[in-house]
Amino acid sequence: MANARNAAGQTNDETILVLDFGSQYTQLLAQRARENQTYCEIVPCSITASEAAAYNPIGLILSGGPSSVYDDGAPQIDPDLYKLGVPILGVCYGMQLTCRLFGATVERASAREYGAAEITVADEGEKSPLFEGMSKRSQAWMSHGDQATELGDGFVVLASTPTCPNAAVMHKSIPFYGVQFHPEVTHTTEGSRLLSNFIVKICHSSQNWTAKNFVESSIEKIRETVGKERVICGLSGGVDSAVVAALVSRAVGSQLTCICVDNGMMRKNEIANVAKVFRENFDVNLVVADAEERFLTLLAGVDDPQEKRKIIGKTFVDVFSEEAKKIDGAKFLAQGTIYPDVIESGGKSGGQAATIKFHHNVGGLPEELEFSLLEPLRELFKGDVRRVGLELGLPEELVWRHPFPGPGLAVRCLGAVTKEALDCLREADAIVVDEIVAAGLYRETSQAFAVLLPVRSVGVMGDARTYENTVVVRSVSTIDFMTAEWSRLPYDVLARISSRIVNEVSGVNRVVYDISSKPPATIEWE
Repeated sequence: MANARNAAGQTNDETILVLDFGSQYTQLLAQRARENQTYCEIVPCSITASEAAAYNPIGLILSGGPSSVYDDGAPQIDPDLYKLGVPILGVCYGMQLTCRLFGATVERASAREYGAAEITVADEGEKSPLFEGMSKRSQAWMSHGDQATELGDGFVVLASTPTCPNAAVMHKSIPFYGVQFHPEVTHTTEGSRLLSNFIVKICHSSQNWTAKNFVESSIEKIRETVGKERVICGLSGGVDSAVVAALVSRAVGSQLTCICVDNGMMRKNEIANVAKVFRENFDVNLVVADAEERFLTLLAGVDDPQEKRKIIGKTFVDVFSEEAKKIDGAKFLAQGTIYPDVIESGGKSGGQAATIKFHHNVGGLPEELEFSLLEPLRELFKGDVRRVGLELGLPEELVWRHPFPGPGLAVRCLGAVTKEALDCLREADAIVVDEIVAAGLYRETSQAFAVLLPVRSVGVMGDARTYENTVVVRSVSTIDFMTAEWSRLPYDVLARISSRIVNEVSGVNRVVYDISSKPPATIEWE
């Protein structure tokens, strides 16, 4: 059978398919496969056996989901998928669905399990490659109200918990393994090992999907697509746009022009640092459009968060479009669209998204520009993008940079946006990042920044009374940004941040720390 083509049109020798039954953790399953240097795509649970076979998969993973398998209208599966002869791992709902199809009873559990549970590997489990190298007892993350009870003669029990006797099973005659817990989340302490066992030892992945191979094949594909035409790319300073610009530059060199719109709301020295990296390391034409005054004029007196976003978005499009029209003969627009964007916008695996979710800095470009889209990262998760960035030679401080909102500091400057407020916030934000980096905590946190509140309070500096602004320090840790925990930063780090901001940033006399998780709060304040 011919090798399958992935979402970017490139050929992969080995593919794992994740069938999505609606779990909040589905993307994590695919990311864990990628971390094992094995290409993985998420496909709808409604995929047919013949459609799945077209990918030439070496294995299937059936995700969890919110439904009960015995409910009317619950997601089902094409039974012929079990005849493909490839190993299948069912997770939570995926396990229950398969067990029920092969004669087991699935019913409401007497005790619903949600949270950490101790899993004990049975004697049969110790013989199974699924649990090879794992502890006899370890912590697993449970999230279920149903479970498989009467298994019949077709299954072997591999592991159990105190309230779930069939926490992991194996079918005797087909290559199916099922786990009631979620190995893809970090709360399952040996979950990564279990998934690696499934992918490498059971599916026999040769682990050849590497950043180096991706870069080489992408360059070839970009050259084939672009030919002698010119390409433009919106360069924001974020990792996605930086990596796509570097990749396209490697492929077509001076045929690429990057446009960086300076809206006056970027982080300290951001424009200068990005320009320096690209001018020194890549054969790229870089245009920096200084539009700070234009943005600030339109934002004057506007304090509604949504209205600020709309103004910034529209103005960005206007400025970018004006600069793009100055580039003669440009036929392609390179964007940093990544795999989660494709999934969230309704895109189908292996094809074009039904609704293109544009990168936040290039969204909604006028149709009359008539560019063909070039999205070489559309099959990658953020972790994949970072690995590709390092392979391309981008500096670590750029590749591992924390996410930054499209409207920039405007949504961290609560109330009306002014240059004075932005300059104040920019300095405070730089101090937050400097101290977290100095403490060796930058990679341990997911997003850390400052917020300037429209709140003034009384203070004392020296012998004088002050009445000045308040800065909030926000730092969170998260895997997927759908949920997040506030970072438990050491007190001495917080103390240095507070002392430096109050002493070095004019107009601030109070610093507070945000200890809200998401939900109920959001990561950003606006």
